[in-house]
Amino acid sequence: MSVPLKILVPVKRVIDYAIKPRVNSTYTAIETANVKHSLNPFDELSLEAAIRLREASTPGPKKSPYPSPTVSDILALSAGPAKCVDVLRTAMAMGADRAIHVEIDPKTASGREKEGGTEGDSAELEPLGVAKLLKAVVEKEERNFVILGKQSIDDDSNQAGQMLAGLLGWGQATSASEIAFEKKDDDSWMVKVTKEVDGGVETVRSPLPMVVTTDLRLNEPRFASLPNIMKAKKKKLEKKTLEDYGVDGRRRLKVLRVEEPPPRKGGGKVQDVDGMIGRLRELGAI
Repeated sequence: MSVPLKILVPVKRVIDYAIKPRVNSTYTAIETANVKHSLNPFDELSLEAAIRLREASTPGPKKSPYPSPTVSDILALSAGPAKCVDVLRTAMAMGADRAIHVEIDPKTASGREKEGGTEGDSAELEPLGVAKLLKAVVEKEERNFVILGKQSIDDDSNQAGQMLAGLLGWGQATSASEIAFEKKDDDSWMVKVTKEVDGGVETVRSPLPMVVTTDLRLNEPRFASLPNIMKAKKKKLEKKTLEDYGVDGRRRLKVLRVEEPPPRKGGGKVQDVDGMIGRLRELGAI
C-alpha cells in the first residue's frame, strides 16, 4: 500500500559561503559576531530535492517525468540561537510547509559557560547531539523520509546523517547526486539513490523509511521569490527546546585552540623543462 511521504529537512544557519572566516581574539572559535550568515548550501540542495519530489507527485503542467509518492508535508527544522528563525523563513519561502525552531541559548546551553566555553560555540550541537534530536523529531512528527545536507560548511563533520540512520535503524544513502522512486507491484515505493564514488557512480535502493544526505551535484536550488517570502511569514513556525524532546545537548569534545593555516609560500619560475627538473632535484622531490 502506498504511504504518503512525510519529509523532514534539517537546515543550519552558517557563515555565508562567500565570507572569509576569521579566528576570534581568544583563538577558541571562528568569529561570528557581525558576520553575514545564511542557509547552509548543502541544506538548500535538500530543500530543493524535497520540493521537487512534491512537484513530481502533483498533477499539472510542471509535473516531473519521474514518478513519486504523494508528499504529505515538508517540515524544516533548525537548532540554535534565535537568529536561526531567518533560515527557517528562507526554507518556508522556498517551499517548506512549516518549521520547528529548537532554540538553544548561547549563554546557558549545556553548561558550556561554566566549563570555559565561548558564546560562539556553546549553542553548537555536536553531530551525535544533532542525530539524537533529529531522531526525537522523526518519532514525534511521524516522519518517514529525511533529506539533509551531507555536511555543514562550518564544521564539515559529515556525520549527523549516518548517525541518525544508525539510531533509527533505517536504510541510508549518502552524498546523493540523484534521487528517484520506483513503484513495486504491491504499490509500495523503493528509493533509488545515485552517488559519485571513486572511478564512477554507485546506485543503491532501499524501502521507506530512509535517510538521504545530499551532495552538490544533486540539483540547483531555486531562489525564494518575493511573494513566497511574504507567504512564508504566515506559515507555522513552532518554538521548542531540547528538553521538549528529552535530548541532552552537553558537548563531549572541547576545542583547545583554533588557528588559521600558515600562509602559503610563493612559487618560483623556471625557464625550461631542464630548469624545472633541476629545481625538483634540489627540493628532493625526485
